[in-house]
Amino acid sequence: MSASTHEVFNQSSALVDFNLFDSDPALRTHAAAQGAAESFPDLSRLGAVLGRAEVLELGRLANEYPPRLRTHDRFGERVDEVEFHPAWHELMSRLIGEATHCSPWLAPGPGSQVARAARYLMFAQVENGSQCPVTMTYAAAPVLAKAPALADWHAKLLSLRYDPRTLPLADKLGVTIGMGMTEKQGGSDVRANTTTAQFAGISQWGSEYRLTGHKWFMSAPMCDAFLVLARTEDDSPASLSCFLLPRRLPDGSRNAIHIQRLKDKLGNRSNASSEVEFRGASAWLVGEASRGIPTILEMASLTRLDCALGSAGVMRAASAHALHHARGRSVFGRPLVDQPLMRQVLADLALETEAAVAVALRLARALDDAADPLERALARIGTPIAKYWVCKRGPALAAEAMEVLGGNGYTEEAPLARLYRELPVNSIWEGSGNVMCLDVLRALSREPQTREALLAEFSLARGADSRYDRRLAALARDLAGPLEEASARHLVGRLALQWQAALLLQHSPAALADAFCASRLGDDAMAGFTFGALPTGWDAGAIAARVLA
Repeated sequence: MSASTHEVFNQSSALVDFNLFDSDPALRTHAAAQGAAESFPDLSRLGAVLGRAEVLELGRLANEYPPRLRTHDRFGERVDEVEFHPAWHELMSRLIGEATHCSPWLAPGPGSQVARAARYLMFAQVENGSQCPVTMTYAAAPVLAKAPALADWHAKLLSLRYDPRTLPLADKLGVTIGMGMTEKQGGSDVRANTTTAQFAGISQWGSEYRLTGHKWFMSAPMCDAFLVLARTEDDSPASLSCFLLPRRLPDGSRNAIHIQRLKDKLGNRSNASSEVEFRGASAWLVGEASRGIPTILEMASLTRLDCALGSAGVMRAASAHALHHARGRSVFGRPLVDQPLMRQVLADLALETEAAVAVALRLARALDDAADPLERALARIGTPIAKYWVCKRGPALAAEAMEVLGGNGYTEEAPLARLYRELPVNSIWEGSGNVMCLDVLRALSREPQTREALLAEFSLARGADSRYDRRLAALARDLAGPLEEASARHLVGRLALQWQAALLLQHSPAALADAFCASRLGDDAMAGFTFGALPTGWDAGAIAARVLA
């Protein structure tokens, strides 16, 4: 028997069996700063569970075996069912069981949104696709809470039981809610929607309508019901109404929702996204007639928060894998993590990750403090700012993290390829970059209190760094003048960096905040072009360790 031709050595180990919370100084720092310190024992418990090898493996399996559509059964009856790997159902059960879809509504109070955001951020490091239906369910809860006729739906939404069975509401242990807004001809311009809603009378859930039309993207078609937009006879050309569209009717029969196909997506492959037709499907009015867009926008502020949180979580995972690899790999006679240029790259990834975590958790706290008018205004303007910037920075960071692993990072056996594919969806879904930047301009132009809220937030760090102060003075001048649409991305990027710098200056180690200001706000800043082009003079190793203690 021939001997082996080589032995395997100088390979880093898999990053498994670690506590996602206890090993993350950045998350702990900013969760505490934003009022969630009392939740740390529970967050630590969850972090230990989510870092187990068998739980992390669920994320791989759910993407390796994506959902499949069954339109008909073997007898030719239409069923419109989506089949998932057991790993998906296990992930959903854990997400729902941890109240990631409803905890601020079940137990509102100081720090509840921040604690929920920390849980969501950790789950993103395991698998991001399963978070989609959880996010939509979370965002639907306050909308349904304002519809007394739909109280039964709201009550089942708050359940901590994941129930994937296709059953009428009365027989369900808990429900999830999806969304269907865009159509082929309109995309982000939902006012171009053509789906019609014809009044059918009053029934047990209120005003019932029959919907006829299509949705080009209906997220998570296995949910129990969907919030959709359609046009009634009384809606003006510029208005739409919002409806709750269940998969099963009260008598147990299938609703007339026909799934045409599942989208073949770049990433987010564990989650099903679909094209559907409504052929006289029964739906119930949510909110006021002709006020569907404002109703949906209330949800959008929450789904967009989760886009930023999800991206921040995936960014942390990518940065942690890069640092773990560098610690376990030797190059040119010494550990990769000790190579000066590699330390610069790793430190820059840590800077970007901590800044993303900081701004996302601060945004969650604004929701906790929404009774304060300034906090409410900050949530209004901060949501599109954070969603735009964090979700834009994510793919570039994941690509750099992949490069740290070299060829091994580019293979499907490593998690970096999946993480890289996962990130663009958060930038595209719930309003792409231009939509977010235009929303920022709209808020600044129509809601003056949003400028006041931003400047009040930024003033908290005034005097901590001269570069920060110079940028803040310039921003204040520009915000006082006319705002041009063509410059919206430039402005929103400046606002995002100022906000991130303010939070790091207040709460992060001084060296980290100094490095961020030098590389993002300094005169020779290069961070917008490439990671690792940091000025020297800081303990890059200590900064890098902020993503994986």
